[in-house]
Amino acid sequence: METPFEIFLAAPPGLESVLRAEAAEAGFLAPVVVPGGVTFQGDWPDVWRANLQLRGAGRVLARIGGFRAFHLAQLDKRARKFPWGELLRADAPIKVEVTSRKSKIYHAGAATQRIARAITETLGAEVSADAELRLLARIEDDLVTFSIDSSGEALHKRGHKEAVGKAPMRETLAALFLRACGYDGSEPVVDPMCGSGTFVIEAAEIAAGLLPGRSRHFAFEHLRTFDAEKVAALRTATQRSPTHRFHGFDRDDGAIRMSQKNAERAGVADWTQFTRQPISDLTPPEGPPGLVIVNPPYGARIGNKKLLYGLYGAFGQVMKVRFAGWRVGLVTSETGLARATGLPFGPPSAPVSFGGLKVRLHQTKVL
Repeated sequence: METPFEIFLAAPPGLESVLRAEAAEAGFLAPVVVPGGVTFQGDWPDVWRANLQLRGAGRVLARIGGFRAFHLAQLDKRARKFPWGELLRADAPIKVEVTSRKSKIYHAGAATQRIARAITETLGAEVSADAELRLLARIEDDLVTFSIDSSGEALHKRGHKEAVGKAPMRETLAALFLRACGYDGSEPVVDPMCGSGTFVIEAAEIAAGLLPGRSRHFAFEHLRTFDAEKVAALRTATQRSPTHRFHGFDRDDGAIRMSQKNAERAGVADWTQFTRQPISDLTPPEGPPGLVIVNPPYGARIGNKKLLYGLYGAFGQVMKVRFAGWRVGLVTSETGLARATGLPFGPPSAPVSFGGLKVRLHQTKVL
């Protein structure tokens, strides 16, 4: 296949522009916001680097080509002529997934069979529903577009977080919320209701220059284009010792133990501290002000919403009395609960899907 080609970075709807800013900062060429993500033109080293280095991308898809097809026989014929061997290996199983919209080929199952059979009979590769490597075919307005999911498991699975709470914040989402709050690794971060420690650990990793994909495997390693030596070089990042510590608090002993274990696996235990403590006892750590970021219960799945107004009110009071000069980022699905803090939040962010809910990021600075 020719390069450059289109690369798609998946993002939670509502946070595409935040991911675009991260991709631009990382040096990817002219990233553009599209529904559900960001696209840019690049090559296979860009695909590898995006998987390894971007903290906010949920997946990285490589658009590898396509053609027009108006019926199944034409799809079969053209799929057999597609240069699968330039990319796929005969010894690497692949899964085929098809979606169809506004096209004469409307039966996705039949289209899947034709494409799978073309790959099997022309390349000799096994097509398996359990394969890590996925070929995605989108048929829209009779145009068939093929993409390879180069990531495999979703990129929020960094490879070192095993213990999670009831409603865990995904690492990719935490990274985007941190960036939306202006966090760049140069200031302390406090999470008063840390759960399994995602915000704190993600902040510490950013400050330490640790690559999010340093500990995991990727589906692109099964492709013919994979260069192990070059990818190993990309995994080598310039690390540094953060100048600040990162603090997580929670009332639950189990949450604190989970956070500590996750921080140890992530390699940031030296820069993080997790303490069992209620909101009423929260005080700022020594040093300059920084960012307080929190994802409290919303009452939809965890806790009784009526009882949460007092919790949010107590949080707001602690911020106003003890955290002058600190910025505050609060993630919640309930605008009423955000108002209950009494903090002068600006307009909330666009709604973001999280665990079946629509949440918004509320931000302010305590004066």
